[in-house]
Order: sequence, then structure tokens, then C-alpha cells
Amino acid sequence: MTPDERRRVALVTGGTSGIGVEIARRLVADGYLVVVTGRSEERGRAVERELAPLARFVQADLTEEGAAEAVVASAVALTGGIDVLVNNAAIDHTGPLLDVPAAEVRATFETNALAAIAVLQAAGRAMRDAARGGAIVNVTSRLASIGVPTMGVYSASKGALLALTTAAAVELAPLGIRVNAVAPGMTRTPLYEEWVAAQDDPAATERRVAAAIPLGRIADPTDVAAAVAYLASPEAAYVTGVSIPVDGGYLAQ
Repeated sequence: MTPDERRRVALVTGGTSGIGVEIARRLVADGYLVVVTGRSEERGRAVERELAPLARFVQADLTEEGAAEAVVASAVALTGGIDVLVNNAAIDHTGPLLDVPAAEVRATFETNALAAIAVLQAAGRAMRDAARGGAIVNVTSRLASIGVPTMGVYSASKGALLALTTAAAVELAPLGIRVNAVAPGMTRTPLYEEWVAAQDDPAATERRVAAAIPLGRIADPTDVAAAVAYLASPEAAYVTGVSIPVDGGYLAQ
């Protein structure tokens, strides 16, 4: 990097654990200056220390009023601009669809859809105002495209983010802003590990889950991070409005 070149900056929401922290690690390895957000100050500072000097942490609950704008403003103040947004922050939800309380529906959509929209708007405005274009990668789910019992509310929230991806890609293209999605399948995150451990026979559950995937294994967070890194990179300069399934071929069946 020459003295006149500015290091590319990525903002990763939900970047303090699971898939999010692996995305942050990959982008730092690729030379980005990465701003991570999360609710936990403790986890966020740990990520910042791990990835120093190319990481900054901004604590935020993105469901709070004005949080998205504040996070983007902080990121710009800390780094000088945003080139990439990875919209990764999300919460899980399971429950029989007909019995899910309205409060749980709202909470799921507030994080997985409404907060993601607000961050996309705020980051998109920053990219527009800087007149350099940019890349937005929304982390959705295979469940945005298939039906699984007890996952209806979560699926709907991720489906909203998938629909936003295609609409935003078309609308923001004249600004030089690309918008794509990555749809992880079953991935070995702390939430997955907790779920497996809670089963009557964890080993049998792992075998059953892997057997349903054409590639025969559960994804590692690095698999998802690699797809995000591609869509964020200049190598994907002519790619917008797509969703890449990172699911070992599950959706291809």
C-alpha cells in the first residue's frame, strides 16, 4: 500500500461471535480495516484486541432508535469512510408457528429485518456521500428459501432480508453500490454446538444432519466468511443482486 492509498474499511454487524467474528477475521486477513459491532462490550473488546491494529469495536444494540446511524457515524469517524457493510447481526427463533407470541415475532423482525434495513440505509448514505461506491453483503439463511417446522418466524425475517437484497441491488446500482447476500446452511457456531449438545444423542444428531447435506459435512464459519470476502472484494465488481448459498449443496437437492 502506497502512502496515497487508503485501506478499505468494512463494517461487520454482529461481529463479536460465531459467523460474524470469523468474517471479521477473514476481512482483516484480506487487508481491511474492520469495524465490528455487537451488544457485548466484553466480547467486542476481545475481538478488537485479537485483530489489532486493524479492528475497531463500536458497542451497539441495533434495535434501539438511532443506533444504526450512530454506528455508521462512529465507523466513519474512526476510519474515514465505509467501503463494505456486512449485515450479519441476527437472533435465532424457534417455536410452533401458530403459537408464537406477537412479542417474539416483533423482536425477531426488529433485529433480523428492521435493524438490518436501518444499517443498510445509513451505510448506503455514507457510501453515496463519499461518492466511491461500495459493497453490501447481507447474511441471510438457507431458511429464507425453504420451509422447516418451528422456524417460520425466523425464515420470514431472513426472507425479508433476501427480498431487500435484490431490490436494493437494483436501486443502488447507479450509485456504484453492489448488494448481495450469503445464505449459510447449518454452520458450526456456538448456537449450533449448544443445540447439538442438548440432544439426547449428540453424535447421532451430527451424523443425521451431515447426511442430509450433499457434501456430507456441516459448514465451518470460515466457509461463510470466504463467500462474504469474495462478494465484498473488487473481484466481484460485476456481481450484484445475487444470493450465494453456502450450504454444501442442500438447496440444490
